[in-house]
Amino acid sequence: MILTGPEIAKAIERGDITIDPFDDRRLSPNAYDWRLGDTIRVCDTDLDAARDSSFPEHALPAEGMVLDSGKLYLGVTHERTFSERYAQMINGDRTIGTLGVWVHVSAPLGHVGHAIRWTLEIRAARPVRIYPGMTFGKIVFLETRGELASYQRMGRKYTRSNGIDASRLHEELTSKS
Repeated sequence: MILTGPEIAKAIERGDITIDPFDDRRLSPNAYDWRLGDTIRVCDTDLDAARDSSFPEHALPAEGMVLDSGKLYLGVTHERTFSERYAQMINGDRTIGTLGVWVHVSAPLGHVGHAIRWTLEIRAARPVRIYPGMTFGKIVFLETRGELASYQRMGRKYTRSNGIDASRLHEELTSKS
């Protein structure tokens, strides 16, 4: 079951959800409108799942940055979110999609216990200028059923992200060798 905007506000008041920074004007009927953070990584080279794929991080200038098609960009949310009670799901939204920007298609689920600024996979269909702090998508909160299992307490690899995390798949692949 998805929480409504008023239920998200109540859960924040109770301490069941953290959105930092929180602005109640960003609540919508069934979600919270999250913003793009102030850093980005640009990848225009080949990637290898068996190797560390980190690439340089740049500040997003106040005057914006043009995204080009054919490149992978990794960004980060402005907000940090956390809940030990609710799962989270993050997506781009219509306002950014109609600019030809695809955001976070591959990993939208934040498990119970995630305490993160979300790393965003970003692709552009056409050149488009983006700005730090602009509305970039929506996050919803989902009630879970069954016994709660905190992602954080399970010691998973992406539990406390505070910036842009590149893929860590190479850690799994090299540990199998």
